[in-house]
Formats: sequence, C-alpha cells, structure tokens
Amino acid sequence: MLLLAIQNAGTPENSIVAATVRTSVEWLRLAAELVGAAIIGLGVVLAFVGFIRALALRQAAAFTDVRLQLGRYLALALEFELGADILSTAVSPSWDQIGKLGAIAVIRTALNFFLTRELREAGHAVSSATSGADRSDASGIPRDRTA
Repeated sequence: MLLLAIQNAGTPENSIVAATVRTSVEWLRLAAELVGAAIIGLGVVLAFVGFIRALALRQAAAFTDVRLQLGRYLALALEFELGADILSTAVSPSWDQIGKLGAIAVIRTALNFFLTRELREAGHAVSSATSGADRSDASGIPRDRTA
C-alpha cells in the first residue's frame, strides 16, 4: 500500500508543480474573464452616454457612431472571453471540455468575424459620407482643407 502511494505521488499529474500550474492557469482564466466583462461594461456605459447625446442631436450619423463604438468594445471583449475559454481547457482537458471549447470558439469567432465586418462596412459608410466635408487620408486622420 505504501509503495502504491509513493508511486502515485511521483507522477507529474500529482506533483506540486502541476497543482501550481493548474491554479495559476485558473487565476489567469478568471482575470481574462474579468477583463472581458469590464470591457463590455465600459463599452455599454460609454455607448449609453453616446446614445443620450445622439438623441439630443437627432442625427443618423450620431447613432451610427454609437453602434460603432459599442461594436469595437464588444469585439475586444470577445477576444478576452475566447482566451479565457482556451485557458480553461489548457490543463488536462477532457474530450467533453474540448468539444464545448470547439463549439464556443466557433460561435465567438463567427460573432467576432461578422461584428468586425459590420464595423468595417459602417466605418467605410461613415467616412464616405463625411468625405465631402472633411478630407482624410487612409488612416482616417483629417487633413488640412487648404492642402
């Protein structure tokens, strides 16, 4: 019995280093989830403030700016949440966890893809609508009208 206990204690899965790595990865995963949630919260608050301002302006472009701003925050938060999901299966994953991660990764990647595409298209629409009033280069930085 004692020999069996010594043999099991010597395996890498039961070592103090493995337990420390698992604990560290769990804390890192939690931190990534918290950062993602904080980014979403900040984006929602800023979008709400922008929405109130847009209501006062009553211009369609102001509402589009709010959508673009919130979309950028959501896209960034999705990246952090996907990273947290990957971390949760990084140490000793089961096939069930890998399957769930695959489904979550596909859904979040698709959401991020379509969100990024919509942001790009809306950004091009906004920049082309304002190109008559302000000239800007490819970076979107306005140039002097006298140039």
